Amino acid sequence: MAWALAISAALHAALVAAPPWRKDSKDGKPAGNPLAATLRAPPVPAPAAPAPEQAPLFLPPPPRAPKAAPPAPAPVATARTVPRPAAGAALRQALAQVAERLLYPPEAIARGLEGEVLVLVFLDESGTAVAARVERGSGHAILDEAAVAAARTLRSLPADAPRETLLPVRFRLN
Repeated sequence: MAWALAISAALHAALVAAPPWRKDSKDGKPAGNPLAATLRAPPVPAPAAPAPEQAPLFLPPPPRAPKAAPPAPAPVATARTVPRPAAGAALRQALAQVAERLLYPPEAIARGLEGEVLVLVFLDESGTAVAARVERGSGHAILDEAAVAAARTLRSLPADAPRETLLPVRFRLN
């Protein structure tokens, strides 16, 4: 085994020391002949002789009649009624209920935040709020959330209250 190791080491040393396989000589220049290439322009093909007339291998499909314009879509009844602000007794009762349940967030008080939120309230047949969302915010999310939470507590508004009503909720510091 030792003799095989010695032979392998000797062969490797001979390959490394052999000048034809070395890429660099001692002065840093490439050893042997460097590769050189010159660029030539590609050959210009001779003009092709005109091909004899042949029948095409496939025929194009016959021309189609122009498609008729699709019918105009039927108008969809998407006209949404613009919610109107509560008025009269409905407004007074709604504002009174909101005032009872409105919590001015302590963080908003500490930061001195004020504003007015316009809340869109959806009422069922009995005048109870089933949903509410911010229609126009105060610019402060904490006040907007408090106004929506208070508006969702509305109960038993008068029958003349609209089913979708805008309710202004004001936050003012004294």
